Amino acid sequence: MEMQDVYHYWGGQWQKPLGTETIEVHDPALGQTIATLNLATEQEVNAAVEAAHTAFQSWRRVPVTERVQPLFRLKAILERDFEALTRTITLECGKTLAESRGEMRRAIENVETACGTPYLIQSAFNESIAPGIDEFSIRQPLGVAALLCPFNFPGMIPFWFLPYAIAVGSTVVIKPSERVPLTMQMLMQLMQESGLPQGVVNVINGGRHTSEQLIAHPLVKSISFVGSSAAARNVYLQAATHGKRVQCQGGAKNPVVILPDADIETSTAVIADSAFGCAGQRCLASSIAILVGEANKPFAESLRDAAATRKTGNGFDDVQMGPVISEASRHRIESLLNSVNENVSIDGRKHDLDKGYFVKPTILENLDDTNPILRTEIFGPVLTLIEKPTIEAALEFVNSGAYGNMACLFTRSGEAARRFRTEAEVGNVGINVGVAAPMSYFPFSGARESFFGDLHGQGEDAIRFFTNEKVVVERWPKEWSRKF
Repeated sequence: MEMQDVYHYWGGQWQKPLGTETIEVHDPALGQTIATLNLATEQEVNAAVEAAHTAFQSWRRVPVTERVQPLFRLKAILERDFEALTRTITLECGKTLAESRGEMRRAIENVETACGTPYLIQSAFNESIAPGIDEFSIRQPLGVAALLCPFNFPGMIPFWFLPYAIAVGSTVVIKPSERVPLTMQMLMQLMQESGLPQGVVNVINGGRHTSEQLIAHPLVKSISFVGSSAAARNVYLQAATHGKRVQCQGGAKNPVVILPDADIETSTAVIADSAFGCAGQRCLASSIAILVGEANKPFAESLRDAAATRKTGNGFDDVQMGPVISEASRHRIESLLNSVNENVSIDGRKHDLDKGYFVKPTILENLDDTNPILRTEIFGPVLTLIEKPTIEAALEFVNSGAYGNMACLFTRSGEAARRFRTEAEVGNVGINVGVAAPMSYFPFSGARESFFGDLHGQGEDAIRFFTNEKVVVERWPKEWSRKF
């Protein structure tokens, strides 16, 4: 594989890095270096933000009907280069081509939704709130938005935020994960082609220090972040201290509850895809299967078989699951499994894949409710099976953890489903669905330690996040009109 160069981008120009501190970018399926990333200097961060701020002064005044035109063009460009983008994601992220295609489809859907911003940005008007007085609200762009993106969805997650920010008239500085910079580099090339003015979208590559510089920068008005809960809380506190508007999507430990009346074959397939898809490296991965009453024995057997037979390998091959992102991630997952070695019934540490960062699907069983692994986000292809006697006990467990990203129920009972969606204290609920990922016109929700902030990504929440609301109270006395 030929080594790729990684550049910054601001002010409509690709910028050769000045920083001398580097990080290697790996193909996680082969363990090979495919690029070297130079961490941005403070000078480069400032230049990217200043380019965004300069562009904002004119971009904010462009009519919204014109601001969405590059998005219409971008949608067509993304469709044209769809397969090339999916291959880039698979190369640097490790997921299967099918998973990469699903990721880019969700990215494109967000571009489509943001094209409706002329409608989404509309506000309210009340005529004659008092004699001769009207009152109305308007939404105006917030300013420079910093997007701090994770490694697990390099093509999708930036688009929870980016198209909405630019459609409302804000400008953007994106910091992709230093582990997966190539997807955003390709996306930026395509955005250039869409006709966006210089400085509206900018890319700066770096690590944690780069993120901290963006958070503290006085010209940056908002921070959008996705990562672990510990990092999300830290970013939220830092950004709030600096007076930023902030939304931080955190980690998860997602439970799925299986009632005895659930269909075994369909439910097993859906849950296995949720737990082991993307090698478990997604915030909506099912981590705990709560088997209620008589569901325990048949579903435990079925899920063990699904884990043991799932085909794992290079995402470019005909497989169902790829590697985890790095050697460090593999070691971290294996270390967590070593701590509960006696509870491992299907062991993903044992395999014949001699290259890359692989952990095969793993099943844990018979853990005590007090075991800390039940509350730890493993972020790998590990599913824990636990048994509860009733749906009441299952709901109590669902609501007892720190996280609140997603919970799912598998059943044929409408009554049970209605109760579950009402009482589960999470942001995203699935009923007979293993990955309750909201469509682009709904917010990607989250609760408790899984989200810090008020407004989420996607749809109307994103429109509101990247704008300031201004209320106008207006009177035009008749006697003033007579003077002209």
